[in-house]
Amino acid sequence: MGVMKVIEILSSSDVSWEEATRKGVAEASKTLKHIRSVYVQDQSAVVNEDGKVTEFRVNLKLTFEIK
Repeated sequence: MGVMKVIEILSSSDVSWEEATRKGVAEASKTLKHIRSVYVQDQSAVVNEDGKVTEFRVNLKLTFEIK
């Protein structure tokens, strides 16, 4: 195992926290290589005036290896 680095990113989805996580990892993988894990640090949601959830948000910690 080499040197690992952890960064924090934010992501959102109008479908679910799981999709927000997948979208965050997919977007990060466009510029980061060797992603090894993701930790969901925090979850939140936006609720509209009708009491319906309109957006799911996640605060992620990504671990990747530095080569």
